Amino acid sequence: MDTHRNQALYEALALVAPGTPLREGIDRILQSNMGALIVIGDGPDVLSICSGGFLLDAGFTPQRLSELAKMDGAIILAADGSRIARANVHLVPDSSIPTSETGTRHRTAERVARQIARPVVTVSEEMSMVSIHFQGTKKTLEAIPRVLARSDQALQILGRNKGRLDQAAGNLSALEVEDLVTARDVGEFMMRAEMVRRISAEIRGYVVELGTDGRLVELQLDELTSGVVEDLRLVCCDYMVHDNDRDAEAVLAALARLHDDDSIDSREILRVLHLPAHTELDSPLTPRGHRLLSKIPRLSDTVVANVVEQFGSLTKLMRASIADLVEAEGVGEVRARLVKDGLARLAESSILDRYS
Repeated sequence: MDTHRNQALYEALALVAPGTPLREGIDRILQSNMGALIVIGDGPDVLSICSGGFLLDAGFTPQRLSELAKMDGAIILAADGSRIARANVHLVPDSSIPTSETGTRHRTAERVARQIARPVVTVSEEMSMVSIHFQGTKKTLEAIPRVLARSDQALQILGRNKGRLDQAAGNLSALEVEDLVTARDVGEFMMRAEMVRRISAEIRGYVVELGTDGRLVELQLDELTSGVVEDLRLVCCDYMVHDNDRDAEAVLAALARLHDDDSIDSREILRVLHLPAHTELDSPLTPRGHRLLSKIPRLSDTVVANVVEQFGSLTKLMRASIADLVEAEGVGEVRARLVKDGLARLAESSILDRYS
């Protein structure tokens, strides 16, 4: 699923998450052993496939939703779920749109969601299940205890992978200050970081689905993933081949588009950096210094960029004197000493951590 569709589905999930008025209304429908077909959005695209029914334009309340569900037709809500636009509507989507559903309500929901790219919620009377359709994707809401169990398991997996990422990051730092980095080391770090990023994205979906019950999960997730994406971006800045059309954000986007099997292959990971075709896993690479400089306190991004531009590589930067550093734009003697001392401390701690 692309980023836009993923975000739109998350927004729809957030509207029906526990603790929201819409979820309370849906729960009322389930408790009354009724079904419902609810379209989230009341723009012209929605109205173009509506027939019959009546205009309400009333503020949303869970009680109103459950009462309106007693009628056979669909219910049309505003895009933010704040009001009920129409009720008892007959939806007429394009019948040629393929659908894998069997029930009339669910077939209509899938076709509508494909045709107008709006989230459509179905409440099944017989199965007592709630599903969201959006552009060919169907998400069935699970019981909160089951979602919590899955999120807890995912957090454990994330914790183990974060530990491996921290080890890869420490190893990369030590190799950088010793000028011994190979493509394999960079690929290992990027693979671990991308794995953490993908697991965290899955957990983020659980957090949205859990609503008010997902606060503790969200806190654990934020703690485990703090700084990971930024470190990955800085590694991309350090090793990618620059051209006029690509920057670190483009590399991150290319990483996100990789198939799951390719995301655990260092060679596939390294391809998004556009390294020369002859680059092997054991080929030496030289960092520019973005990541290590970012670890020095009180250095702005602008100063870091100027220092990197001045020296071009971390190797030259490590050998630079105070006088050499002062020549970089925006770097006076105070900042020059800050850079020199900071890199020395990072070098010492990285090497000690690696060989201890």
